[in-house]
Amino acid sequence: MNATTTPTPAPTIERLGHVGLFVTDVERSVAFYHDILGLHMTDRDEDHGLVFLSARPDVEHHELLLLGGRTVPPDAKLVQQVSFHCPRLSDVLGFWRRLVEHNVPIIYTATHGNAVTCYFKDPDDNVVEVYWNTGLKARQGFLIPLDFTESEDALMTQVRDAVAKYGETGYIQPGMLEEQKV
Repeated sequence: MNATTTPTPAPTIERLGHVGLFVTDVERSVAFYHDILGLHMTDRDEDHGLVFLSARPDVEHHELLLLGGRTVPPDAKLVQQVSFHCPRLSDVLGFWRRLVEHNVPIIYTATHGNAVTCYFKDPDDNVVEVYWNTGLKARQGFLIPLDFTESEDALMTQVRDAVAKYGETGYIQPGMLEEQKV
């Protein structure tokens, strides 16, 4: 590059667009993501077995793409997690109640300090998360369990107390990751 050449600015990524998952049973997965998590089916290609879902269909055509053909052993690790942001803490708690009602395997309910979260498994054993941003700052990793049967006020008191204690250093409660295998 000579002295008169202006460097090209680095490109940037605004946000995650979508995740595509191979699944073993498309209809079972559509029912899970549509009926339990409430994503909207925005499109479907029957010829190719593609189903497109979105939490914000007016903004994003699809945030999740489901397609058949998962052929790897069930214990293979393919996806670390798929995470869905919720606008309110009450939404995360509402999803937790719905998941429990539908006997969906809950991995854990917790705080990352900067978020309150519920991790669970989808029908193909993928880890899925619904979370709400607390507006608090906490160094990661930060993982402390929360009991979602408690009130929102009680939960937020626990979160604020944990962030006051561990927010600058981060903290993962011993055994949480090992026991939950996440």
